[in-house]
Amino acid sequence: MPEPPDGVRIAVTRQVSPAMERCELTHLQRAPIDIGRARKQHHAYEQALRALGCRVETLPEEPELPDSVFVEDTAIVLDEFAVITRPGAESRRAETSSVAGVLARYRKLVRIEPPGTLDGGDVLRVDRTLYIGVSSRSNRGALEQLSALLPPLGYRVQPVAVHGCLHLKSAVTRISDDTLLINPQWADRKSFAGVHFIEVDAAEPFGANAVMIGNCAIYPASHPRTAERLRRYGIRVHTLDMSETEKAEGGVTCCSLLFSE
Repeated sequence: MPEPPDGVRIAVTRQVSPAMERCELTHLQRAPIDIGRARKQHHAYEQALRALGCRVETLPEEPELPDSVFVEDTAIVLDEFAVITRPGAESRRAETSSVAGVLARYRKLVRIEPPGTLDGGDVLRVDRTLYIGVSSRSNRGALEQLSALLPPLGYRVQPVAVHGCLHLKSAVTRISDDTLLINPQWADRKSFAGVHFIEVDAAEPFGANAVMIGNCAIYPASHPRTAERLRRYGIRVHTLDMSETEKAEGGVTCCSLLFSE
């Protein structure tokens, strides 16, 4: 997300579900997930958010919703309102109600309606442009709804084809006002106008996902070569072991919804 305006920064998170090992997978082979370790890693992630000035609002675990720790997919939070998504995996659609309950305290809510499907991980905001990944989870029906809703408020909606990965933010995230971290094998650089790029190390294809807070990146320890590229760019990198959520095809952005109060 872009640097929010002055004010209290909120981070909505959710505790790891005991059913996480039954998570949806698209591009990865299933591997055993250590739930206890996942919870410790998620706690460290929340502590990193607090250390960077966020007020963390943590939702309780959802025992019957394996992917529910990945709250980013349930909403897009803008200054004007929050868009409650309709996740592409049917097993995830029950995740939105509790997140909507939190966001209703801060924003008016609008919703993606059938037949549209949208995961928040497919939405990358750069200033007043929202890049929308057209992926296995987000379809053109949702894109058409956003294209009707957002331009009257001064936003531009730009579709981006996603290939080889789950979400747009698996392939590209914002690391400064005019610079994106990208895996060009999964998203075409030509889709993004007027920005600079840092490419992930070729040996670290999943390394394009970073949470930026100010000039600090919360970043997975599993991509040390790309982390060094970020440091050379002048970014402070706070690395975390995220091995268990990575097995569930999740990145660091997936585990929180960040916005200003």
